[in-house]
Amino acid sequence: MWRVLRRALAVGSRGAAVPQGRCCRRRVWGCRQPLAPAAGLCEEKSRGTERTCATVTMPEVSTDHLDEQQVQLLAEMCILIDENDNRIGADTKKNCHLNENIDKGLLHRAFSVFLFNTENKLLLQQRSNAKITFPGCFTNTCCSHPLSHPLELEENDAIGVRRAAQRRMKAELGIPMEQVTPEEISYLTRIHYKAKSDGIWGEHEIDYILFVQKDVVLNPDPNEIQSYCYVTQKELKQLLDKASKNEVKITPWFKLIAETFLFKWWDNLSNLNKFIDHEKIHRM
Repeated sequence: MWRVLRRALAVGSRGAAVPQGRCCRRRVWGCRQPLAPAAGLCEEKSRGTERTCATVTMPEVSTDHLDEQQVQLLAEMCILIDENDNRIGADTKKNCHLNENIDKGLLHRAFSVFLFNTENKLLLQQRSNAKITFPGCFTNTCCSHPLSHPLELEENDAIGVRRAAQRRMKAELGIPMEQVTPEEISYLTRIHYKAKSDGIWGEHEIDYILFVQKDVVLNPDPNEIQSYCYVTQKELKQLLDKASKNEVKITPWFKLIAETFLFKWWDNLSNLNKFIDHEKIHRM
């Protein structure tokens, strides 16, 4: 698939720090670690006080054929929310991404990072083929979930989500945590979307849109990312055009954001404050 874009996007050397505007491709590997048991759903009657918990029967889905490192990550505890982004409990990444649960309304908190270098180019990634949802798809810089533990549950100015973004940029892209601090990550707004990856897995998220502009060192994990590249607006439009012709695949959230908001934000990287809206959740 990467060959489709090689004319527009230059390929860099494997495993090296990549100069601005260059790309890299690496092989996939796995690790063997046990999958922790899933937890039940919890609903809070009032935040920080009484909680009512009940055991919920979740569908049994075999993960034997999936990448072992990605299966391990299915045990992470995501933050369950209602449609107004109020926290109502926690459940495993696995349960949050099963279409059977999504069809019943299960919704979790997520984020999408858009990182630009000082040349105003956007860092894209192509998801590894080992990924359980939307493998091989091109997408924005980093897409993941805050976890249900104290540092990432903190909601004031979305500091918990911004900490999670810092953590995942290190895990996926190898960006040293000191290079991008939570204070350097700008929280713009939120979108609510739902999309199926296949007959079993999908996404149903309220997605925090996060912007960063900084030159960084990259050393991606090949189990997460099979290729990456900095692109101009023109190059991204070419990629979107190829996706519209089914020549490449892009993630549904990236498509929605690119078609609705991205280019006007991109034109105003030095003046993003006028686009900040922490009240509205855009229903996509």
